[in-house]
Amino acid sequence: MSNPVFFSSAGALDELVPGARFILQGPEARHAVTVKRLSPGEAVDIADGAGKRLTGTVVSASPAELTVECSAVAVEDRPDIRLVLVQALAKGDRDELAVETATELGIDAVIPWQAERSIVRWKGERAAKAHAKWQSVVTAAAKQARRAWIPEVRAAVETPGLAAAVAAADLAVILHEDAVRPLRSVLELWQGAQADTGPLEILLIVGPEGGISPREVTRLCDAGAVTALLGQHVLRSSTAGPAAVVLASDVLGRWTAPVS
Repeated sequence: MSNPVFFSSAGALDELVPGARFILQGPEARHAVTVKRLSPGEAVDIADGAGKRLTGTVVSASPAELTVECSAVAVEDRPDIRLVLVQALAKGDRDELAVETATELGIDAVIPWQAERSIVRWKGERAAKAHAKWQSVVTAAAKQARRAWIPEVRAAVETPGLAAAVAAADLAVILHEDAVRPLRSVLELWQGAQADTGPLEILLIVGPEGGISPREVTRLCDAGAVTALLGQHVLRSSTAGPAAVVLASDVLGRWTAPVS
């Protein structure tokens, strides 16, 4: 079984070498001791959320701090082709469920999208709180999945902002039930045409429960997006994104080869 992972602050692991001791404090230390019930002698990983991972053994444990003796420090590179989930805001926490599951499956970044048909609205103070909630969900899911990288939750966008992101991406795919080409073929054709090895970025765009409006589809396609069919069934907004991540990861070889 892989070691449990806990996150430190960025840069905290930079000077560590095997044999050194690292002290984890705050909520992560409390969680390690009171929830995970780690005790001296157990193996644990500490990651900084930006690719660096310490592997070591617990020396002492208290709710205030966890002391770990380092046995190895490794740096995990980000994938050359990065997957970004564009998740339309949805009611009933379905959007958070999508983001959580996609993080466990390996998404590299998330963009909250205020689509025309989104019932939920991020405005003012609520927007800041909602964004922080998504980042918290992503961090917890990354910990669960034993990831060294915490995906970034980017600023929420409305359709004009999403069109700009589409124009800047290397590939942007709208998951749409009226599309003709399957997502797998779209990804395979794109991958086969690439001369560069990276870093490249693919946007996987998921609409709200009411679907993406024709006007939005036209605007995003004008910016460079393509539509693709995920499968023979129409999936919920909470399911479509994670399903697309699974398929894209398979096509890109992310589950069959080391991430580089």
